[in-house]
Amino acid sequence: MKLADNKATLSFSNGSPSVEMPVYHGTIGPDVIDIRKLYAQTGMFTYDPGFMSTASCQSTITYIDGDKGELLYRGYPIEQLATQCDYLETCYLLLYGELPNPTQKTDFVSRVTNHTMVNEQMQFFLRGFRRDAHPMAVMTGLVGALSAFYHDSTDITNPEHREISAIRLIAKMPTLVAMAYKYTIGQPYIYPKNSLSYTENLMHMMFATPCEDYKPNDVLVRAMDRIFILHADHEQNASTSTVRLCGSSGTNPFAAIAAGVACLWGPAHGGANEAALNMLGDIQKMGGVAKIGEFVAKVKDKNSNVKLMGFGHRVYKNYDPRAKLMRETCHEVLAELGLQNDPLFKLAMALEKVALEDEYFVSRKLYPNVDFYSGIVQRAIGIPVSLFTAIFALARTVGWIAQLNEMIGDPEYKIGRPRQLYTGSVRRDVKSLEQR
Repeated sequence: MKLADNKATLSFSNGSPSVEMPVYHGTIGPDVIDIRKLYAQTGMFTYDPGFMSTASCQSTITYIDGDKGELLYRGYPIEQLATQCDYLETCYLLLYGELPNPTQKTDFVSRVTNHTMVNEQMQFFLRGFRRDAHPMAVMTGLVGALSAFYHDSTDITNPEHREISAIRLIAKMPTLVAMAYKYTIGQPYIYPKNSLSYTENLMHMMFATPCEDYKPNDVLVRAMDRIFILHADHEQNASTSTVRLCGSSGTNPFAAIAAGVACLWGPAHGGANEAALNMLGDIQKMGGVAKIGEFVAKVKDKNSNVKLMGFGHRVYKNYDPRAKLMRETCHEVLAELGLQNDPLFKLAMALEKVALEDEYFVSRKLYPNVDFYSGIVQRAIGIPVSLFTAIFALARTVGWIAQLNEMIGDPEYKIGRPRQLYTGSVRRDVKSLEQR
């Protein structure tokens, strides 16, 4: 952080002395007012539900400009990374700060590839779940359980432990996601293949069976790889903040990432693409494309409680840059698979057209977001809706690890302890049972 020339002055109308606070510049983006000494100087806290105006840390990893519709990983625009790099190159960038050269990439890919298998006992751990359990319930348990199998990399304060746990998590997440999927459909687990790329490996483990191999389609592999890149990190969102807060206690990396998985499950966060597909399913049951006008009218009616899922974004006040890329990928995948006339996809494209042209949505900047398109792509590939959030967790794991490692390496890091505005009862005495 760079100290600004100006300072912020907080004054009070009750005559209390004013307080001066330092202002810091970031590389780009808004300046921040340093309020760390506010309580000591005034006896007051700030009040900011949802942390809408509060910077909880300094970070060099990801930058978002919601007004411009800009997303940068370590300074690189997401548009360039998604079209010129693969997911493991992006992982390397997020972890180490620079894109790998050919030698570094070969070494990194080799290290990840050699850690894709999980302990054989993990499959017995799975048997404790019901077959119809939501994959995210399974994933929360599996990721947390990794700490029971890999004791040699659980010291979060040890840089070598953080390094090996990062590689292990990135490598094993596709295996765990595939195992969770296979378990729910009652098929045998498929072991990783070191001859396949990272994304090919996931698709092979999901769709191959002992009696029939799976040949990855290049268009579909590229689409999945792009989904991974677009979801790899997204600044201080709810799940990333959860990982940082959990990790601030000194817990092991596997437990911190499991906390992120649990947070991601929410429909307002990682479950948004699942919610978008469920919404399309509901419209289809109503009558499909013919009922879009009726559905849109309900969305516009504030008293209907009907929400348009997969449109708009809390951060982006312009078009989500990831959605633009995902839209192209969506149409590539549908064309490759000949699914342009599939009823649900025709419905999705018709709804997209309405949202992009209707003044109600345009004026409110409720453009289709990345969740809308990624859900359509995954369904076309053959991934069940219930698994969408687990795929998101797989992709976001590297961002969580990068953010966690950055926090632990920050000399200013402390265990997280948010404050509150207490509005409950004042002190009172307990009455005897007869007097209550």
